[in-house]
Amino acid sequence: MDISLVILSAGNSTRFKSVTKKQWIRVKNDPLWKFVADRLNNFYNFKETIITANKNETKLYKLLSDYKIVEGGTSRQESLKKALENINTKYVLVTDVARACVTKKMIKKFIKEAKNFDCVVPYLPVVDTVIYKNHTIDRNEVKLIQTPQLSKTKILKKALKTNQQFTDDSSAIKNIGGKIGYVLGDEKAKKITFKGDEKLKCLKPASKLIFTGNGYDIHQFTQNKKMVLCGVEIESNFGFLAHSDGDVAIHSIIDALLGAAGYGDIGEFFPDNDPSFKNADSKKLLKYVVNLLETTGYEIVNIDVTIIAQTPKLSPYKKEMKKSIQNLTKCKNINIKATTNEKLDSIGEKKAIAVISNANIKFKEEK
Repeated sequence: MDISLVILSAGNSTRFKSVTKKQWIRVKNDPLWKFVADRLNNFYNFKETIITANKNETKLYKLLSDYKIVEGGTSRQESLKKALENINTKYVLVTDVARACVTKKMIKKFIKEAKNFDCVVPYLPVVDTVIYKNHTIDRNEVKLIQTPQLSKTKILKKALKTNQQFTDDSSAIKNIGGKIGYVLGDEKAKKITFKGDEKLKCLKPASKLIFTGNGYDIHQFTQNKKMVLCGVEIESNFGFLAHSDGDVAIHSIIDALLGAAGYGDIGEFFPDNDPSFKNADSKKLLKYVVNLLETTGYEIVNIDVTIIAQTPKLSPYKKEMKKSIQNLTKCKNINIKATTNEKLDSIGEKKAIAVISNANIKFKEEK
């Protein structure tokens, strides 16, 4: 059948109550969103797979997979509309990234019933007594709706041409008189909503690998600018020629952290031709990167920094610099080294300072 797949993964994961967003929970080496996409594509040969991502994370999604990534909206419905703009197949299977353990059996059920309905929906029966507004109602008339849901694409697009908000596709299609087919769902396809829900049989623990990255940066001196290294002001009558405050040490650390995660380099996140980063405080840039690593499932193991400078003398500042980086990265295992360049090249001629950093990170273990 002519079917595309949409995976909605642009939410903020607020109910999950974890620093790591649930779409970034690691399954072995893969984030949850990629695990779900790969799993479903192993079940069926979809014509197209679209994954919606938070606008701050689309770059990372594209780095880590070959799927088509679309920037999501502020609601599920807005994200779905954006995804559907890229869908031209007759049918579309829509699922939430939090529905991680969907079975192949469920997919087969949808396909079997697709031609008979405008939207095929999995449900679970209610086995407990149901009270609605202090009144007992017939539990046989209540269905717990799951995803994925298989819809006729044109009808779903039409159903979403409204400002009215719906929590799933079938509600929108039913609202315009569409025909809904209900098929028995699966308890295994539990939705990850709250902390602890991620402990599902189909999800393997995160890999215990250590990921290493290195960073290098060099800045030449300029007069009448304060010198800052590792977020610490250094007594000097010159600073660094740079678009930002020129903290060459922090820039090197940022590159090491991004490299370890496979997230590109500092220039991709904070380009030197962007006016918003003019004279930017590099401490804020490092905090942004540390938060990015945390929300996408990493924790920092250690950072080792080598500052290469003929001048000024840095040994009196090493302890303060170490404490600064510890506070900025929330990592205790920080080492700061300083050396000269034996009076060789531009560094030895007191024209510049260079820094080499190495960082190790690992996947955060969900507790």
